[in-house]
Formats: sequence, structure tokens, C-alpha cells
Amino acid sequence: MLPVKSFHGLVLLLSVFVNCGVFGADRPNIIVIMSDDMGYSDIGCYGGEIETPNLDALAAGGLRFTQFYNTARCCPTRASLLTGLYAHQAGIGHMVDSRPESVGEAYAGELSHRAVTIAEVLKTAGYKTYMTGKWHVTGKTSPANESDKKNWPLQRGFDRFYGTIHGAGSFFDPNTLARDNAFVSPFADPEYQPELFYYTDAINDHAARFITEHYQTTKEQPFFLYVAHTAAHWPMQAKDSDIKKYSGRYDAGYDAIRAARLEKMKMLGLLDSRWKISAQSGDWSLVEDNAWEARCMEVYAAMIDCMDQGIGRLIDTLKTNGQFENTLILYMQDNGGCAELMGRNKPFQARANMATLPGLTATFLQTDMIPKQTRDGYPVRQGKGVMPGAADTYIGYGRSWANVSNTPFREYKHWQHEGGISTPLIAHWPAGISAKFNGKLEAETGHLIDVMATCVDIANATYPQEFNNTPMQALEGISLRPTFEGTAIDRRTPLCWEHEGNRAIRVGSWKLVSKYPGVWELYDIEADRTEMVDLSKLHSARVQEMSGLWEAWANRVGVKPWAVVEAAGRKKAK
Repeated sequence: MLPVKSFHGLVLLLSVFVNCGVFGADRPNIIVIMSDDMGYSDIGCYGGEIETPNLDALAAGGLRFTQFYNTARCCPTRASLLTGLYAHQAGIGHMVDSRPESVGEAYAGELSHRAVTIAEVLKTAGYKTYMTGKWHVTGKTSPANESDKKNWPLQRGFDRFYGTIHGAGSFFDPNTLARDNAFVSPFADPEYQPELFYYTDAINDHAARFITEHYQTTKEQPFFLYVAHTAAHWPMQAKDSDIKKYSGRYDAGYDAIRAARLEKMKMLGLLDSRWKISAQSGDWSLVEDNAWEARCMEVYAAMIDCMDQGIGRLIDTLKTNGQFENTLILYMQDNGGCAELMGRNKPFQARANMATLPGLTATFLQTDMIPKQTRDGYPVRQGKGVMPGAADTYIGYGRSWANVSNTPFREYKHWQHEGGISTPLIAHWPAGISAKFNGKLEAETGHLIDVMATCVDIANATYPQEFNNTPMQALEGISLRPTFEGTAIDRRTPLCWEHEGNRAIRVGSWKLVSKYPGVWELYDIEADRTEMVDLSKLHSARVQEMSGLWEAWANRVGVKPWAVVEAAGRKKAK
């Protein structure tokens, strides 16, 4: 009789053989693409004027989900996406800033080892696993030893990785850039030396490269690829050729662009005539420097445009390798538009006529989120009037443009109102989604926790009760695959949110939401998705019932009062 461990190993080996196609049919490849700090209406097929023909084509040949949700912030979203759990269960209840143990493991700031990643699960089903882009689920961005890399991509199931461990930085000179398990300078990397290094291109180029090399070496195995973009997170930086495409397009200001988006959304069937429209943030006539404000949005648009171009190259790579028809592509965004004032309130810093600092060597790797200087010695500038775009600038696009990005919704990144948590979800899979559904608007409610369940279902994998001799938490999400076949999904538990004290729960068409430290508000999302008519006073019993469900969820996943979490963070920082 085989020992238990050997038996488990044999079962795993047989599972790999079966799932690789040795004994069974091939499964689809799976590509998950996530962009950063973008609003619901930014891409063309969701109402935007930004040119995204490749994403639009995927939507036209697949499904567009109209009620899909993220967690309103980058780290929690990535933790939830990767694990199929709520972010608190995955150890990222806030960000990757760890808290004392007294607050609980929900705020460890590290991806939990009682959670398993999509890559770890799909590897057991015979998939090769690749990732490019932003990781941002560990605080160990300056590891002292190999043990500190226990939550780096290769240690969490990926076979190959190219990207950044940290969450934000220069697009022309990113910090914490790594290839597999080692840091690499973008200017001393023998494997990748483009004429101009731009991080969005590097992410897409490596995604395409991994696919190409996969079919040169492992043709019999399907692959899982996670492409995590930093576009269009601040800083607003883009290539000149992309910026020029949008020159003058935003001169009319916030109101005009938002009005055009609303009309397009109506035409696309994304805007219900019953919904009242939330107020515009900002008055273009009162802007002191219209050229600067318009330029911010021009660069933002250019960043998204560049990302879409790279997605087009990725699609071409699939077609070249004969894999486009049998690859499930999921595209989504990590939170709503960002109203943070990064670099916008500082005094203006004029650019010197020549470099004022020593240049940096090719092997130098940036460690700061905001670099002090460019490679050729120019100081990095922030402040009103600094025209964004180039490597020596570092600012965000501001609250009013974020409001345009989130058309027609309220609030922004950080908050649990629809503007903070609503994201497009495009699902494209010609071999698995009937052509009769091409271009369909899918109204089923979904959440990031459903991505793991969908991947497990599609890959014919098994979500483990135990992994690496450690008990795993039960999967929270449900598969979205029924929607690919035109049927409803059977969600039996509410969807819940919490971030920095901002709370929400969705039960059917009802949503209870609170902006910290405020009280609960109640909305009928079907009739009022813009959250303009608070019904809490008319339905006090429903508020009580739903708030009780939220409290039970919060206790179960480890949510603590935000004041307690904040105080613990301040205490640790001293």
C-alpha cells in the first residue's frame, strides 16, 4: 500500500495527465487582464471617447457585464482576485501595511498562506502559469533574504513573472522591477532592451512573449496568464506619440465630455432612463489653467490607448499560435477613478534648462515610488502647471476628471458607492461563449471573488481543502460560466465590502452603503444605480436586516472598526 503522501502525489500526477489532454480533452487557456485606477465609462464599449478598439472588439465578440464589482482599492482587489476570497480573508484587509497581531491576521498586509491563488490551483490541473505587471500583495518589496519572498509570484504558483512587486511608480523607470525572483534594472536587462522603455509596453510585450515561448516548448499544456497593468494609475506619463492623438480633445472641459459619455451610454444601453445623474465635480469656467487641466486628461487617455494597443498585440499573438478561439479572456479594473491629489497641490517646479543632478547608471534600480530624478539627471517635478506626460513629471489627473471617468456614478476609489467599486468586465471566449451572445450586456451581479471560481470551473480543476499541508479557507465566489451559456447564476449569499471604514452590502437589487464615518444609506440599484434617492428612512426594517447581515459577514472575515485599525497603524509607525 502506498504511503498517504505518495498516494496524494500519485493522484496529483494522474490529475495533471488527465487535465493536460493525455486522457481528456484540452481545456481553454485563460487570460485575466486588470487595469489600474480607471472609471466605469473610460473604455469605448462602456461609453468613453478614449480609443480602445481592441477591448471594444473583445466586447463585441463576447459579453459585457454591467454589474461587476471590485473592492475600491488596488491591494484588496488583487488579493481578492487571486484567491477567490474577500480581501480580509486573504490577509489584505487594508493595504500591504502590516498591523500588530492584536488587530488580527485580516490586516497582516501579506497574502495569507491559508489562501490559495488561481495559479496554485490551476497548476494542479496541468496549466502553465505566467504573470506580467503589478503584484502588490506583499509588503516585502525590499527583501532581506529569500524567506522574505515567500509571497512573491513564483512562490505563489507562477512559473514565470515579469513586473513590479510594489504598486506604483514611474512608467519610464519603474521601481521594484523584477524578472522571476530577482530585481532587474529596465536599462540593464539583457532580455529586453526596447528603443524606449515604457512600462505598459513592457507588460504587454512580456505577456505576448510568454505565450510565444509557451508554444515553442509546452504545446500540450494550456496556460493561465495574469496581466496586471499599472495604467492608468498616477503618475500621468505617456509616450509623445500617444499623447499627440488626444491633443485638443478635452479642451471643452468636464461637463462636455461627461455629457457626451452619458449620451453614448444611453445609446449602448448602459444607462437606464430612470436613473438620476449625479452632480458634476468641478466647473470648467472656474479652472485657472485650462490648458494644464486638459493636458492631464490627454495624458490619461494616452495611457489607456497604449494599454489597448498592447492588448491588440497580445490578441495577435494568440491568433498566430492558433489559440484565439479557445482562450478565455477576462478584462476588468481594480477600482474606480482616482480622486487623489497626487502632486497637484505642490508649488510649481519649473524645469531647468539642463540636467542639474548626476545621471544614473544603467544598473541602478529605482527604489522610490516617486523618483527623485530621471536617468539623465533632471529632477522630477510636481505642482500645478507642470505639464504631465514626460519622465520628469509626477502628478495625478484630479478629482474632476475622476468624476468624468466614473460617469454616471458617485464617489471614487476608496469608497463603496458605485463610483468606487463598479468595473467593466469583458468576457471573450469564442469556443465557450455562443456567438448568439456576442455583444450582449450581461446584468448578472458579479464580484472579483467569482474569478477564481470561474477559472476553476473552466479549467476542470479542483479547489483544495488543504494545500501545502495547510487547511484552506472555503472559496467565497461562484462560477460565472452559466452566463456564458445564457443562464442565471445561483448566488445564495450577499456580496459585502469594507475598506477604511467604508461599508456596503448587496442583496438582490438592494444595496446598503455607508461612507465612513457616516450612517447607512439604502438604494434600489435596479431603479437607482446612481444612488441618488436614499430609501433608508422608508425601509428601516430592511436597513436593520441588511446591516445585521453585514455585521455577521464582517465578524466572519475579520473586519475591525476602522478607528482601531488606524490607531494600530499609528502605534506601529512610532
